[in-house]
Amino acid sequence: MAAGRLAVRSVKEEIRDNLIETLRAARPLFPGIVGYDDTVIPQVVNALLSKHNFILLGLRGQAKTRLLRALATLLDPEIPVVAGCELHDNPLHPICGACRARLAVEGDDLAIDWLPRDARYVEKLATPDVTIADLIGDVDPIKAARAGRELGDELTMHYGLLPRANRGIFAINELPDLAGKVQVGLFNVLQEGDVQIKGYPVRLPLDVLMVFSANPEDYTARGKIITPLKDRIGSEIRTHYPRTRDEAMAITAQEAWTSRDAGTGALPLTLPAFVREIVEQLAFQARGDQHVDRRSGVSQRLPITALENVVSNAERRAFLQGELEVVPRVSDLHASLPALTGKIELEYEGELKGAESVARELVRQAVATVFDAEASAVDTRDIVAWFDDGGEVDLSDTTPATVLLSAVDRIPGVADALATLGAPATAPDAVRAAAADFLLEGLCALKRIGRSDAGRLLGTSSPRPKPQPTRLEDLLDDDDDDDDDDPSSRGGGKKKRYYN
Repeated sequence: MAAGRLAVRSVKEEIRDNLIETLRAARPLFPGIVGYDDTVIPQVVNALLSKHNFILLGLRGQAKTRLLRALATLLDPEIPVVAGCELHDNPLHPICGACRARLAVEGDDLAIDWLPRDARYVEKLATPDVTIADLIGDVDPIKAARAGRELGDELTMHYGLLPRANRGIFAINELPDLAGKVQVGLFNVLQEGDVQIKGYPVRLPLDVLMVFSANPEDYTARGKIITPLKDRIGSEIRTHYPRTRDEAMAITAQEAWTSRDAGTGALPLTLPAFVREIVEQLAFQARGDQHVDRRSGVSQRLPITALENVVSNAERRAFLQGELEVVPRVSDLHASLPALTGKIELEYEGELKGAESVARELVRQAVATVFDAEASAVDTRDIVAWFDDGGEVDLSDTTPATVLLSAVDRIPGVADALATLGAPATAPDAVRAAAADFLLEGLCALKRIGRSDAGRLLGTSSPRPKPQPTRLEDLLDDDDDDDDDDPSSRGGGKKKRYYN
């Protein structure tokens, strides 16, 4: 009896049984999903234990698709299916007419195949041009003509994606993008568990777990989930961005391509912790910035691609300068702006400032936040005083480590500050240069020292050259200043003024 029950159990029962076994064995659920252990995953587990179809609602870059794909790990390693069947029919309980006919004729000699779990997950990205025929199926007149059958015959049907996902998991991403009439076509599957094709009295009792994803903020812009369909979805689960910087760093470390292949000529990489923290803080700053559209969200792909660009810029510097180790610096973040500007949607005020200006300010805020927290024990008074007394340092993302160190080692207090930051005099030059860069960039971000238009670091009270006028109004203003200083020009001067 037990073997017979297992042979015909539904896919939802199969997932439930395997989930219970995983929970009892205390094995990890959904490896690679970080930050959802106490929030999203318990809700997903409850939905699966309840044998619910469910939907994940969340902003972009919240691992919705990855979580749906991870459901396949709860399926059996492989299952028997009728060989050659489009619907992956159970040999002991076929649902399509062709397989029933074959079973009646062949009996125990019916050929079977074994279907692996990966082939039992079917995914469709919803787009407005998806039709009922794509998802459910349609009548195939060519098949009917060749076989000499009536159009209403079940054997003339061309099955869509959903029937082909029978005995597996069917996922639809961005559900609101489906046209309303197509969403209506899913009613029977969710409620009665069957489909009807082209209005003919053919009912297919499908065995499938249906899961969906959607961005709730896109409902009004790109469509909506119709109310009767929402009513038929068992559970609605909200996803979210990482709650802490540590969780976010774990995700980025897992996803970012930082360990470059040594076979392609890559150099050894040392990635300072403060660089990782600043890159991650960048996403947190963007999600709370008034110039960024919070309804659109800031994807976790932002810190991932930013970190990859930071490492690449450090590689470029090492190759150019003949260095033997790649150590990213904070100044490399400015080279990662192309990875930032395309991943933030701006509010009206942000559009006026420009994406690059907003991104640069986000970098400054992220550096200031991390430096204020990580370097609180560093005594920077002598360093700031040196700059205020007229000291200047040229800082570039291509400056070699030895050149950078020779420029900063003469500054009082730098050696002690670097030691406090974990880069004593015995550390490699590239590591000390990265720490020195962090020190100076942090002071600049906190506005304790300044930066000239050419990128030179200097004291906040240091005199700056007067910018050259570039507009007619500026030129006229400069003439006015000259008139005030030149007594001969007062009262009856012969200078001409031009106005529009």
